[in-house]
Amino acid sequence: MVTDARRIVVKVGSSSISGANAWQIAPLVLALASAHRRGVEVVLVSSGAIATGIPFLELDSRPADLATQQAAAAVGQSVLVHRYQAALDPYGIVAGQVLLTAGDIDDPTHRSNAQRAMERLLQLRILPIVNENDTVATQEIRFGDNDRLAGLVARLIDADLLVLLSDVDALYTKPPHLDGAEKIEYVALGDRLAGVEIGSIGSAGVGTGGAQTKVSAARHAAESGTAVILTSTALVADALTGAPVGTFFESARK
Repeated sequence: MVTDARRIVVKVGSSSISGANAWQIAPLVLALASAHRRGVEVVLVSSGAIATGIPFLELDSRPADLATQQAAAAVGQSVLVHRYQAALDPYGIVAGQVLLTAGDIDDPTHRSNAQRAMERLLQLRILPIVNENDTVATQEIRFGDNDRLAGLVARLIDADLLVLLSDVDALYTKPPHLDGAEKIEYVALGDRLAGVEIGSIGSAGVGTGGAQTKVSAARHAAESGTAVILTSTALVADALTGAPVGTFFESARK
């Protein structure tokens, strides 16, 4: 299934590509470029604008107030895209920035415009980099996490595969740091994961998502016909080449 996917959405979180982990942009981009070179249409949904902007505002941690979050996003988004483009340059790939709000997805006209733009970018072999438009989003309408955004983007462009990345290699029966946690390799369509204790996943402090948001996004994407892999950023290259890594969510037939 993975090797047959012709259109893939990859989502990476703030903790994986900002701060001390900014070095992971290079291997992430290598994996994306390798898929792109095989003829796959690739879309990257990347968090990290606020986290990237924090040091430039000389702040010690993620700001709590919306205005400062917006300011950090305004600074961080341009820096983040520049870092991605610098990493893509050796492969001759051009990135295209797409910023969305919840209102863009809810409004039929805006949604149609976003879909048309994304389709054209892919036709032109541009690699779209999607993020929530944190500079203008408000607490009332924002996606809340980019796992949900990634699921909506996958549905918007009718992707074959959605890869949700975090700091943990897979979904487990309980938080992986607890004794007795067992890796879940496969989730059948409609499986409600009864008895699974879905706790936190990934690093706290700079991101907003967790295991619950990833499982929710995975379920919605799978129900709409997009298969999903949940794994770690370190294993993205393996995931995109069909290696048996992470947790695979079976999708409905399109």
